[in-house]
Amino acid sequence: MEHRIRELDYLKSIFILLMVAFHLVYIGDKYPYAKQIVYTFHMSAFLILSGYLTNIQTDAGNFLKKQLWIFIPYACMETGYVIMSHILPVRESVSEITPTLLVYKIFVKPMGTYWYLHTLIICCTIYYCIFRYIHATTISRIMLFGVCLFATSYFGGLMAFANAIYFLAGVIIRQSKLPFTHIFQASFLALVPIAMLCCFPDNLNRGTLAGITITYLAISTLLYIHRYLPEFIRQYFYFIGRNTLVILLFSPIFTILCKTFLPFLLFEPTGMLFMFTSVFFTTMGCLAMAWSMDKLHLSRFFFGKDTILSRQ
Repeated sequence: MEHRIRELDYLKSIFILLMVAFHLVYIGDKYPYAKQIVYTFHMSAFLILSGYLTNIQTDAGNFLKKQLWIFIPYACMETGYVIMSHILPVRESVSEITPTLLVYKIFVKPMGTYWYLHTLIICCTIYYCIFRYIHATTISRIMLFGVCLFATSYFGGLMAFANAIYFLAGVIIRQSKLPFTHIFQASFLALVPIAMLCCFPDNLNRGTLAGITITYLAISTLLYIHRYLPEFIRQYFYFIGRNTLVILLFSPIFTILCKTFLPFLLFEPTGMLFMFTSVFFTTMGCLAMAWSMDKLHLSRFFFGKDTILSRQ
């Protein structure tokens, strides 16, 4: 898109901050039901936004270059995550590291938050190939895209179809030519059905109709809240939303470091002080890493551009 849509940057910021918050093991264990609710919609909504924002109006060279510079940091950080999972006592532990395992984790079944980038690269590539090289009606290409996503998920085993379907939804919205905020309309009343749906654990599955509905209602509710935020808070969210890639990539480094805060913050029984402190520390740490890479001229080797930290 030629210009950024501020509401979408805002939504991206909320979803990435929720991701960071519930990747804190202490918070996830203390509030398992809240974690289940958030996991129903936050990355699903992110994939909708990705499908909507993916630009296919470019030549193959530029498109492949963009995907390459998503894959390179993804592969580096996934490799680091696998090695870290072998050394540190984490839930997704790896008993032995081999070249075969690393290849499998990078290309087939990634660990941690990096499944999102793996899914994104696959979906974007299929989307581009179909809509650039298949000459058919838009409906036919959307149907073919859906079939390809299904085949890649169920027969290729490269991603979960329950995730890919949300990227497809974003593509459908984009191809409809309707503004995103016309499909997802801000509504205070969305709070009522989302609260009712979240009362039943069986609904907390992004791969079900209830999960899809919760995702839709969550976006509508957040867009309603956006209307009433003070401008200085909006600007903070917009800035975070413009830099979600670096937060997604680097956040595991800082969420692990946040464990050192826990003994000093246990005096606050709800865990909210730990959560807000850790989310702030992780977010600022990721942004500081991006800033440092820009200043040291390392971003061109890791991201393929001189600056990765987006200020506007």
